[in-house]
Amino acid sequence: MSNLRAAVIGVGYLGRFHAQKYAALEGVDLVGVVDVDLARAQEVAQEVGCTAYTDYRPLLDKVDLVSIVVPTQYHYQVARACLEADIHILLEKPVTQTVAEAEDLIRLAAERNRVFQVGHLERFNPAVVALAGVLKNPMFIESHRMAPYKPRGTDVNVVLDLMIHDIDIILTLAKSDLKLVNSVGVPVISDEVDIANARLQFESGCVANVTASRVSVDAMRKVRIFQPDAYITIDYQARKIGIFRKGGEGMPLPMIPNVTLEERRFEQGDSLMDEIKSFVRSIREGLPPVVSGEDGKRALAVALEINAKLAPQGPM
Repeated sequence: MSNLRAAVIGVGYLGRFHAQKYAALEGVDLVGVVDVDLARAQEVAQEVGCTAYTDYRPLLDKVDLVSIVVPTQYHYQVARACLEADIHILLEKPVTQTVAEAEDLIRLAAERNRVFQVGHLERFNPAVVALAGVLKNPMFIESHRMAPYKPRGTDVNVVLDLMIHDIDIILTLAKSDLKLVNSVGVPVISDEVDIANARLQFESGCVANVTASRVSVDAMRKVRIFQPDAYITIDYQARKIGIFRKGGEGMPLPMIPNVTLEERRFEQGDSLMDEIKSFVRSIREGLPPVVSGEDGKRALAVALEINAKLAPQGPM
């Protein structure tokens, strides 16, 4: 089977990592990297052994697949051009600026029979993957995603920058239509909201409380899930999950009668490489992507509803 030809459009902080993964991936030839900053494109191209471009259009007839890692405002324009050229796309989150743009890309990908995957990286975290078979009818979900301030990513607010990761995971866990959204946000350093909290109520009765901050001193990425037969904790950074059950087979807890704890820990993985391998596998085997354009659209729609209902408290 011949190698697939790949390119990365946008090789800033995250795009550079995409380029490194393709360059290391068997069965894929990294043809080029694109960035409007010529010096940056040349630097990354030299590092991974391919050609540097400042315009993606000359590459459209030279590649089979691309990662699109440009600022969100350009997602739709670049993704549409690639799909029209019959190129499979891995488009970073948030998928587009509007739901209508996402819907158009979904339609076009289906018409062209192209794989359209969205870069919700947390789906490939081993702690999330390990929840398969454990999750049953969650009734309350609480997530905290805290990060130190970084100037990159501030073209969007914290909901579209960070919280959208947890929105996607929560929608996957809840498996129910959204009924009600309430939210509050505060701009701290940037002109956009830097700290936000949202309460999501689903038709199933499940409630999710979601907090995200990009102006924290310490990083934190944790989720707690309550369901009728268990309480589950996820620590993305520590790569572990804890499952508390009544009368389970785990370690007994002396302080709580008849409740046991099962802990699962995971080795340091490479979620980005897993994401890209999954994208390539979908192309080769004709499989639907793990995170589809529809998934990206659904997460975006909820994020935009949260933004629309933000009750700003004013700068601190």
